[in-house]
Amino acid sequence: MNVAIVYYSATGTVHALAQAAAEGAEKAGAHVRLRKVAETAPAAAVDSRPEWAAHVRSTADVAEAAHEDLEWADAVLFGAPTRFGSPAGQLRAFIETTGPLWFHGKLADKVYSAFTASSSPHGGQESTILALSTTFHHWGGVIVPPGYTDPIQFRSGNPYGTSHVAGTGAPGEVTLAAARHQARRVVDIATALKAGRAA
Repeated sequence: MNVAIVYYSATGTVHALAQAAAEGAEKAGAHVRLRKVAETAPAAAVDSRPEWAAHVRSTADVAEAAHEDLEWADAVLFGAPTRFGSPAGQLRAFIETTGPLWFHGKLADKVYSAFTASSSPHGGQESTILALSTTFHHWGGVIVPPGYTDPIQFRSGNPYGTSHVAGTGAPGEVTLAAARHQARRVVDIATALKAGRAA
C-alpha cells in the first residue's frame, strides 16, 4: 500500500500532524512518502516572522510534492492550515497544477483524507477539510474521514479530519494520536478496496 502525505505548513503545526500521520500509516504497513508543497510566499513575508523562517530552514530536507507522488499513491492525505476557512494557498497552488492527471483519470479511485490547523478555535477547520473534499469529489476519489471510529476521536473532537488550534501551542499527544488513527484508517480502507478490486 502506497500512501502520500502532502502538506503545507508555515510554522510547523501542520508539519507535526503530517509526521504523525506518516507514523500511523507506516505502522499500518504502508510505504509512505512525506511531501511538502512549495513555499510561494515572498521571502520578505517569510522573513518577517522568525518562526516561519525557522520552519522553512528546519524542513529544507523534506522533498517537495510532485505529480509522480500522486500517481504512485494508492491513498493521499492532504494537510494545510486554514486561511479564511479554506486551505492555504500554497496547497491550493499545487492542487491546481494537477489538471493533466485528473484529465487522464490518474487521480480517480484513490482514497483521500485531509487534516488542518487554525490559529483560533472555530477558525475554519471543518470548512477547510470540506473544501478539500470538494476537490476529491471532482477527482472521483474515495473520501475516508476518521469519523468516530476510535475512542481518541471523542477526545480530539473532529470526525472530518484531524485538526488543531495552533494558538494553544504545538499539537499534544491526543491530537497526534488522532492523526495516527486517521492515517491507519486510510490505509485499512485503501487496502480493503485494493483487495476487493483484485478479487
